[in-house]
Amino acid sequence: MIAIIGGGKMGEALLAGLLATGHDPAGLLVTEPHGPRAEELRTTYGSTVVPAAEAARQADTLILAIKPQDMVDLLDTIAAELRPGALVVSIAAGITTSLLEKHLGAGIPVVRAMPNTPAVVGAGMTAITGGVHTTGDQLDHAEALLRAVGDVVRVPERHMDTVTALSGSGPAYFYFIAETMIEAGVAMGMTRTTAHRLVTRTISGAATMLDSSGEHPVVLREAVTSPGGTTAAAVRELERHGVRTAFADAIEAARDRSRDLSEG
Repeated sequence: MIAIIGGGKMGEALLAGLLATGHDPAGLLVTEPHGPRAEELRTTYGSTVVPAAEAARQADTLILAIKPQDMVDLLDTIAAELRPGALVVSIAAGITTSLLEKHLGAGIPVVRAMPNTPAVVGAGMTAITGGVHTTGDQLDHAEALLRAVGDVVRVPERHMDTVTALSGSGPAYFYFIAETMIEAGVAMGMTRTTAHRLVTRTISGAATMLDSSGEHPVVLREAVTSPGGTTAAAVRELERHGVRTAFADAIEAARDRSRDLSEG
């Protein structure tokens, strides 16, 4: 039995992904305290909605998909109810394995995971790391579950704050670029609909090419950049305005903020 505690966007994405990859609805529980939202999940997915303590009593694997600020209260609620050998997977930003272990008690296997919002459309990127009591088989199990919403990579926990900065926050950087490009097109007289379509397909196509080609991004960029051409002029302006440095500084700021959240 698998329990997803939290019926927000990420919780729903996991629920939908698990069902789409063949999991039996009878083997999935959901905890969602907000009545109308619980009814929506029940109606849409045929989910059994139960309180968190009941989910802990029934489930062999619990996925905690709640806000970081609510995590300690939840852990204290479910700690005494967990089944022997149950695996606890947290997808809350900044929640360390040591914090999970501290509140759940000795010997509880835990996995810290950092997904991103493209999981909602099955194109997520998730990094995972195990706690001190987590076996290789349990980490395999967590990875298999999270692959229901996209790709998964394993990293040492010391890199999880960098993961948050790169892939957790990463979609926002691309949306920021897309917004800027669309607005530039509109400012030059193009309709917003056409600019949106051009930019969206360009970004998704470039991402697909980067992923499938195996080439370094510098190689792909240089292939577009003819000497003295339009792209060269654009890149020169980006470099003049320090865009590369600004992005690096932004990613470091996100990493540092993730560290602050991890330390409470």
